[in-house]
Amino acid sequence: MVCHECSIECKKHGKDRQGQQRYRCKACGKTFLEDTPKPLGSMRIELEHAVFALKLLLEGMSIRATERMTGLHRDTLCDLVVTVGRNCKSFLKEKMQKVPVENVECDEIWGFVGCKEKTRQLLGQSPDRGDAYCFVAMERTTKVVITWHLGKRTPHDTADFIEDLRESTAGRYQLSTDGWIPYYSSIPHIFRGNVDFAQVVKKFGKTDDKNPGRRYSPATIIGVDKMRGCGSPDMSMVCTSHIERLNLSIRMGVRRMTRLTNAHSKKWGNHEAMLALFFAWYNFCKKHTSLKATPAQAQGLTDHQWTIEELLNNAARG
Repeated sequence: MVCHECSIECKKHGKDRQGQQRYRCKACGKTFLEDTPKPLGSMRIELEHAVFALKLLLEGMSIRATERMTGLHRDTLCDLVVTVGRNCKSFLKEKMQKVPVENVECDEIWGFVGCKEKTRQLLGQSPDRGDAYCFVAMERTTKVVITWHLGKRTPHDTADFIEDLRESTAGRYQLSTDGWIPYYSSIPHIFRGNVDFAQVVKKFGKTDDKNPGRRYSPATIIGVDKMRGCGSPDMSMVCTSHIERLNLSIRMGVRRMTRLTNAHSKKWGNHEAMLALFFAWYNFCKKHTSLKATPAQAQGLTDHQWTIEELLNNAARG
């Protein structure tokens, strides 16, 4: 251990009340604690209590249900999600760089913060409320989430997401998306043609308004077209089924993404933090049934399945 002021070797100087090792500089006499990661920041709750609460939240339990199960106040739980989620977002940004991939699928999943977009516009509220689309890119074979972006469903946010995808991947690969029009112009421009890109365009029939049983159901799919975007994609491999299955996992694992409930996020930052936590947990801690390993293991990013404690410590280190 080296002194922060003098850069001189220090000696051990007992421990503090929490059992952390203290050090004393031989030259200036200053004492300080050992530099250790703080996965919960300045929060005072015990790590095992925090881990248990996070496990419940990651299995789709709501904030208030977790409050009843753990005895932790709902405001404390929200602060925990924000603290850990911010660490996970930075960790994923640093960890998922130049990942070698072969076949990537992209999609955007709808959610909202505070209120629906129509209500936000009617009330003249700020853009950090209303519709919140989560753009996600996943490697088809290893199921690893390469990158994600939370924003509005606009050409600008689409371009930001594709730019993140380009920076997070290495080599030339096949890329499949849905029929969202801005993909068609953003991907060739940002990748400069260095990707084999195609789109799956679904055709929907008219909504049956006379049948009340289909009120909350999407319109019936009457056809699917595959459109070549750029490069030389293998049209037989153009698919978004795997990323659609990930969307189901997101809705089942993140309570605030569940439709037709009052469990929606009330703040944009909380929504983003919970998604970051979920994607980090999904990549490194959750063993995939078909892979018999975590997506990060299958991708070669780690050699074992992480515990949540290990994820929190690695995320705190940045």
